[in-house]
Amino acid sequence: MRRLSIGAWALAAALLLAAAPALAGPPYITDDPEPVDLGHWEVYIFSAGAFDSHDATGVGPSVEINYGAAPSLQLHLIANTAYDAPDGAPQQWGLGDTELGAKYRFINPGDKDWWPEVGVFPLVEIPTGDAARGLGAGYTQVFLPVWLQKNFGKWSSYGGGGYWFNPGPGHRDYWFTGWQLQRQITDKLALGGEVFHQTSSMVGRDGSYGFNLGGQYDLNAHNHLLFSTGKGGLLYAVDAGAVHNPTTYYLAYQWTF
Repeated sequence: MRRLSIGAWALAAALLLAAAPALAGPPYITDDPEPVDLGHWEVYIFSAGAFDSHDATGVGPSVEINYGAAPSLQLHLIANTAYDAPDGAPQQWGLGDTELGAKYRFINPGDKDWWPEVGVFPLVEIPTGDAARGLGAGYTQVFLPVWLQKNFGKWSSYGGGGYWFNPGPGHRDYWFTGWQLQRQITDKLALGGEVFHQTSSMVGRDGSYGFNLGGQYDLNAHNHLLFSTGKGGLLYAVDAGAVHNPTTYYLAYQWTF
């Protein structure tokens, strides 16, 4: 989690400028409205980050936990370790920011209905990381998104966006939007991609665009590997000033039960 601090996990969100199943959310930053089924769990062990020719920043090893607490309601936690390796300065690693959230799907159509699923997924980024060492935002951040999803046979697509409250000196509140498209290639492998945009989150810095390509490989019904890589933006940066037009990555093991 921005997650990230979006995400993720996502991806969504604990990695979004902490200074920022159907396969959904991880390994992408764009999220979906579909909660974990009632009484079931998703657990991710993951790392995600951004790097260029001089700098690297991100989170991991980190843990994401999602639980189906009620019909159409998912509770969410990301506990991060974070790293920051700026050019010409000491490398840092330690406790990162923590993400809490709750996903609620309020429109759930049947298989033959034309309209999409719709849900909300408010997130709170708690500044448990050391901002002075580049390992956290230093301020509580809040993300208020709306997500939509529609499935078509072996294809699925979801997206939407929302508003980030991003306090702190030199920071701006900002919008994030993204959309994903994915296909089930084999019984075990799904591949897809996303595009996303966020408006300026810092004074003197433009907004950013980016993309990710990724997928999920199912080892069996309960164990899964998730992966993505992409370019653009600062969406996986723990230290928002560290990298510019970075290459990004997400790698996770997921256990569902």
